[in-house]
Amino acid sequence: MKHSLLLVCLFTGFIAKAEIPEKTIQTTINTIQAKGGTNKTMIEAGVRQVAHLWQTQDGTDAEFQEFCVNNFITTPAEKEQVFQKVSHYFEALWGHFNEISLQLQLNLHEDNGALHDIDPMFGAYSPGAHLINDFYNNKIGFIIALNFPEVSLQDKEKLGADRSAWAYARLGDVFTQRVPPELLQAGTKAESDADVYISSYNIYMGHVLNAKGQKLFPEDKILLTHWNLRDEIKANYNKGKEGLDRQRTVYEVMKRIISQEIPTQVINSGDYDWNPYSNTLTQNGMTVTGTPEATERYQRMLNNFHAMKAIDPYTGKNFIERKFSGEMEVSVEDVKKLFTQFLSSPELKEVGKIISKRLGRKLEAYDIWYDGFKPRSNLDEAQLDAQLQKLYPNAEAFKTGLPSLLIHLGFTPERANEICDKIAVDAARGSGHAWGASMKGQQSHLRTRIPAEGINYKGYNIAVHEFGHNVEQTISMYNVDNFMMAGVPNTAFTEALAFVFQKRDLQLLGIENNDPEKEKMDILDKFWSLYEIMGVSMLDISVWEWMYTHPDATAEQLKEATIALSKEIWNKYYAPVFGKQDETVLAVYSHMISYPLYLSAYAFGQIIEFQLEDYLNGKNFAQEVDRIYRLGRLTPNEWMIQATGSPLSVEPLVHALQKAIKK
Repeated sequence: MKHSLLLVCLFTGFIAKAEIPEKTIQTTINTIQAKGGTNKTMIEAGVRQVAHLWQTQDGTDAEFQEFCVNNFITTPAEKEQVFQKVSHYFEALWGHFNEISLQLQLNLHEDNGALHDIDPMFGAYSPGAHLINDFYNNKIGFIIALNFPEVSLQDKEKLGADRSAWAYARLGDVFTQRVPPELLQAGTKAESDADVYISSYNIYMGHVLNAKGQKLFPEDKILLTHWNLRDEIKANYNKGKEGLDRQRTVYEVMKRIISQEIPTQVINSGDYDWNPYSNTLTQNGMTVTGTPEATERYQRMLNNFHAMKAIDPYTGKNFIERKFSGEMEVSVEDVKKLFTQFLSSPELKEVGKIISKRLGRKLEAYDIWYDGFKPRSNLDEAQLDAQLQKLYPNAEAFKTGLPSLLIHLGFTPERANEICDKIAVDAARGSGHAWGASMKGQQSHLRTRIPAEGINYKGYNIAVHEFGHNVEQTISMYNVDNFMMAGVPNTAFTEALAFVFQKRDLQLLGIENNDPEKEKMDILDKFWSLYEIMGVSMLDISVWEWMYTHPDATAEQLKEATIALSKEIWNKYYAPVFGKQDETVLAVYSHMISYPLYLSAYAFGQIIEFQLEDYLNGKNFAQEVDRIYRLGRLTPNEWMIQATGSPLSVEPLVHALQKAIKK
């Protein structure tokens, strides 16, 4: 309580709101118009946005009026000149802040040896946290807000192909709220701490026992939760009874992580043998008493929640609204409506029956990750590991091989080298990620796990996914027509291209699938994969809604609620297909801890991926990818229309599945 009161005291002066009288606002608008401003709608939008942001320390009502009158730009030529200058300045600022953050988090993300306590402290520091507030204090932010006011989502969707209007609108997104830098810094720290926790959450599978107390996995197999644990389940669908035993054992591990009954002694350690079925520990043949992790996982979620909730009063929106209506530019209501439509599809039962028949058994909860529709499910992963370790013994070898991957996809050697010169490859501490550039002249970074013996198939599969991100990041930074339009509408659109690349991982190794049922298998695989990710996305949203309803909850209460919500969503959308009640598998996703409300981007990414793949079929892959990702930061629906000619929808995938089932 003392800490909360201290925060209130610290920020009371900072948030002093100057309520500009309506009479002053109207007088200001009329004065600007008389001065030569011809677009009253734009004048009013700019003046009202400045009034919304203006605080007591910024000046009196008279000074507000004087500022607006003196700084409103009345000629298109001057406005364009100022826009170009501001774009240049922001590229320099955001680009260098990005590079500083990259270096400060280097040891957290790359496998550079053991972490010291000083590493997460530097990693949590946000060099740009004070920028926006500095620009309010020196009035730059007000000049931009006045002349480039925020454009509503509805009005953005009417801009069509007017690239200049789109660029102005994106500049208008910058100064719409006023958050104390201390709170932004606290948010960065909470996420960084959660990321460090997750990136060091390894299970030493060589010391995990099955129900009979037997060891099933190689002594040196270490799996990061949840990503590698999930991939281990996927890798064992073609291993018969032994594979089934491994899958069930991995799922027992997952359930102990979710319930937090997992002993702390087996997290990132191979000092003990652990039976997750009985949850018992042994060391040198002697039984050892374990210490349950208790609520550590859920405390990290709460830390993120409290950091984001502290920002809410300064934005007028809660984190859920900021993430969806703001960042994704799709309302959470529309997201849930779309997800519910898909998760309620009657075709899901048919796909479940197909999988059960192919497995020769009833479905089990972990079969949400069924991988048998992919050609790789019939391949020997150990053989793939050996091939890849020889091909890519280290990060440098993978970097050298990047251009050939793009050439294989149809890019010219010149274009492949142009893109790949702007991508660095690093060995990751965690599962891997792609870190994009924020200004021309910088490289994006591809990070994946690369063991001492070389990259294995799991690492390669993730690396190809991240490479898709890097290609998008490079095209949408270097080849978009204006810096303010750089990027994609939201993270789902970069995930889409990452999925498109990842799907071709075996093809890039020269392994072709000549199965006449390939098209049908692809549709079934996409449908089942979307089924999995939409459920966990719904849980992610539900947990955040619960936290907002119970803002004073403890980590123990959050744990109980998360487990209850996972069962509720499972029973509603999965039990009718699986024939099993009260499963908690949806709660295992690490994203919920380290990447708050990010999971929905994967679901949208897969919807977009299907529409992209459907559109790219029969076309020049390289040319179209190059064209599409130059569109930049349009709104999601407008991007899809300009990219493929169709709005964003799950209907095409559902219709394609219906045809596949009939075949």
